[in-house]
Amino acid sequence: MVTDKPGYEHLIQFLTEHLALFEQAGTQTRDNKTLGVIIEERIAEQIIQLCTQHTELETIHRSQIIREVDGIMYDFQEVLASVLNRPATAEQIELINEVALLIKNLFDTAIAHLMD
Repeated sequence: MVTDKPGYEHLIQFLTEHLALFEQAGTQTRDNKTLGVIIEERIAEQIIQLCTQHTELETIHRSQIIREVDGIMYDFQEVLASVLNRPATAEQIELINEVALLIKNLFDTAIAHLMD
């Protein structure tokens, strides 16, 4: 659906281009959530919103989305493995929010093509 598309490759490239941000010290957040937790939460929020907005999706499509999100999480864990257990900084959370929105946009586009 999205992980085999050029847009997803660009997203992974975008993430790897910003790896330095994940190795820098930054402004600590008050809750001290780890990068891994923040990534899971932000992507989950976007996927829930996606499924809520697209009520026309059949169960098979929702299942496909979940499988792809599992793959996306695996890819992110591979790219960020060395820093996933560190507390997230405000700057990192901002980038993660942006990436999560981009993931939702990829799925929105795929769903639009699917429903044509």
